[in-house]
Order: sequence, then C-alpha cells, then structure tokens
Amino acid sequence: MTTIPDALLPTKVAPDAQQDSQAVIARQAIVDETRAVLGYELFDRSISPEQHTAESDAALLFNALSFADTEVLVGKKLVFINCTHDSLAGGHLELIHPDKVVLEVPPVANNTAEEIESRVAVLEDLRKRGFRFAFNHTVLTRGYAPWRALASFIKLDMMVLAPEKIEAFVRFAQANTTAQLIAEKVETAEQHKTLVGYGIKLFQGFWFAKPALVRAQTIRPSQATILQLINLVRNQASTVEIEELLKKDPTLSFNLLRFINSSGFGLSCEITSFRHAVMILGLKKLFRWAALLMTTSRSGGPPPAVGQTAVVRGRLMELLAAELLAPEECDNAFVVGVFSLLDTMLGVPLKQALDSVALPQPVLDALLQRKGVYAPFLELTEACESGNDEVFARVANALHLSNRQVNWAHLQALAWAEVVDAS
Repeated sequence: MTTIPDALLPTKVAPDAQQDSQAVIARQAIVDETRAVLGYELFDRSISPEQHTAESDAALLFNALSFADTEVLVGKKLVFINCTHDSLAGGHLELIHPDKVVLEVPPVANNTAEEIESRVAVLEDLRKRGFRFAFNHTVLTRGYAPWRALASFIKLDMMVLAPEKIEAFVRFAQANTTAQLIAEKVETAEQHKTLVGYGIKLFQGFWFAKPALVRAQTIRPSQATILQLINLVRNQASTVEIEELLKKDPTLSFNLLRFINSSGFGLSCEITSFRHAVMILGLKKLFRWAALLMTTSRSGGPPPAVGQTAVVRGRLMELLAAELLAPEECDNAFVVGVFSLLDTMLGVPLKQALDSVALPQPVLDALLQRKGVYAPFLELTEACESGNDEVFARVANALHLSNRQVNWAHLQALAWAEVVDAS
C-alpha cells in the first residue's frame, strides 16, 4: 500500500473547531484614501497567534478558497495572508492564482545577514511566479536591503513605531523602494490626517474597520476517501478512474467544484463537471489539493447513510436519464441526484449550499425549483426511496418508463452504492 508522508497527515485543530462544522475566518479591510477597499487581510480565528505555522497558513488559505463563500469573504479584492518562511516553500501556493494573493512575509528570527540572504532565492522564485509581497517596516532597516526590491507593499505599524520616527521611515521608503505603503493599526482621525500628510495612501485599522468574522459552513470527506484519491493520483490513474471516485463521494466532488471555481484559482470560466475539473487541475495540483483537504479534514460531518443515499440518488438518476437523454445530460442528472441532499449534509438551506458551487442552470432549476428536464427524474428517484406508489406510477408513466426499467435501475444503483461503500 502507498504510504503518505507525515507532512500530509492531518494536523490538530482547536477543540471548539473540532466540535463545529464551520471555518471561522476574520478579515480586516485595507482601504485607500477614499475608503475604497483594496483588499482584506485574513486571520485564522481557530488558533492562537503562537500556533501560527506553515500548516495553519496553508489551512487558512485553503479554507478561505474552498469552504467560505469567497464572494462574501473577499469578492474580487486582494487577499493578504500572513506567512511563515516555511510556508513560502509549501506546495499549496501552486494551487492559487498569484494575482489574487499578497503574501505577508515576516522578518527572520535573528535578523542575521546569513538568514536574510538565505531567503532571497525563495522570494525571488515566488516573485517570478507572479506573487506579491508585503513586508513590515523592518525591511527598511540596513540588513534587509536584499529584500527591498521585492516589496510590493510595506506595512508601518502605528503601535510599534514611535510617532516621531514614522515620517523618516516613510521618506526612506519613498526614496528607496517602489512599494506602496500601508499604515496599519490606525485608530484615530488625528493619526490618519498626519499619515495622509506624509503621502501614505493605504490604511488598515480600527478607525476604518474592525476585523469581521466570516463563518463558512464546511463539509469534509472522510480521510479514507481522501487517501483513496491520493493513491489514485500517485499511481497515475486515468481521468475516468478519478472521476469515478469523485462520483462516489458527494462531499469530495462538492469540495472540488467549489475550490476550482473560487476566485483564488483564477479561472475565467466556471467548471461544472467532475471530469473537466480533474483535467483542469492535472495530477500534480490534484495531489496538492487532496493533501491539503486531508490536513483540514476533521471528525464529524453528516452520517454515512446520508452520503450513501445521495450516491444512490445520483446513480439512479444517471441510469434513468440514460434511457432518454444524451450522455452529457446523464452526467448532469447524476449531479442533481448527488447534490439533492446538500442541505442535510451542510445543515443549511439548499439554495445557500448551492450558492457556493458552480452548476449548470438546468441542474439548479431541478434542485431549487423542481422544474426542467431533470426534475421528473429527481421526483421519480425520491418516490423509489419513499415507496410512494402513486408518485412512482405518475412520473414513470409521464417519462414512458416501465416499472421493470425503473426497478432494475434502482437495484443497479443500490448495488453500485454498496460496492462504493465497501471500496
């Protein structure tokens, strides 16, 4: 059996997060002189500052793009993420579009010339890939000259810098870098007026906006399923084999579609099929995604029976649609069935659950309005589940499907789901 490196195994999460199915992310706006929002700095509220590690950096970014409604969280704005130096070399950065993210890089622990110089190669590589950096005022001190040309933003902390020294830092930055200056922890109108006088145009602090908590409902696949995916990828499995696994686990496919269509991934069109998602990601990025999903997975979630019922629905709808519809429409019929229980899995209204994942309009019509080409297949599938003979007879007759066709398809779907559950 393929083994998984320790670095990819799940990290501990805070006890309150383990009991909750929500990712709690704080954001604070960074605004310009007109108070228009340039971007948001994100903070992980499930851990304390001293627990900030490479793993928590990756989890925060992954949760923000995968589980939160990114339109609510950051919209089209920049995302500022605090990084450790270890996390800058992390594979999770390969999964995001560099135009969307600013990496906030801290100074090195001892401020030694050797340590500062040793980080330059990693920073330059990330810069070539399109990432931008924000450094704090330390980058303006003598030892950090090798980093200055890499700065897109420099943050000046009003709680750290002595008021009489701020102007000197501003003038030095203006003369020796091309970075935009951000005054952070601005708490009074007087501070703001002084800083504007120095020529600073970007601000962050309580005087503008306190950090706001954004709670995102999460749904995590089992670690066993994620391990299956990782092993498929490592064994260079075909797109068809990987698609089969995605079809067998609603939580896995839901997370993948939500992630690949997030603003941080940077695609110009929405991806609505599992196969297309796999092809767009490719095996290397799919491995990175699965490994990160594993580190953020946790115990709990919907009962296994709910997921199995969703899989049966999807497979039954796919088989019934195959009698009447084109192959590509059968794929959509599967999605309707498998996502029809998202409200139960997430514990939120179905519309709210579906708002965070890209789906074709006919699929949404069937799920939310019970209208369109897939609606009768969903109604018939539910009648099979509940044993409602009256609805079964009416819908099957309307679709010109015989009792034998429907019952045989139902038996096949149940058998397929049993194989899925045992695999």
